[in-house]
Amino acid sequence: MNWRDHIDRNPLVIGGKPKIKGTRIGVEVVLERLGDGWSIEQLIEAYPRITADQIHACQAYAAAMLSTDEIVDVPQSAA
Repeated sequence: MNWRDHIDRNPLVIGGKPKIKGTRIGVEVVLERLGDGWSIEQLIEAYPRITADQIHACQAYAAAMLSTDEIVDVPQSAA
């Protein structure tokens, strides 16, 4: 899965945040819904213009972004 086939950015659409190509549906929205427990089927029902491959591309994009050296502030555990 190459997320670049499904994800792009446009400074004039949703503030330039990453989105699914050909839509105004942001990667952030897809990931938030998945994090809230939505299934892929529920996402497709709510956003009929997207596909399972595009949803997986959002996940792959997030994984790629997390593999960079920049760390977003996350509370440290006491362990």
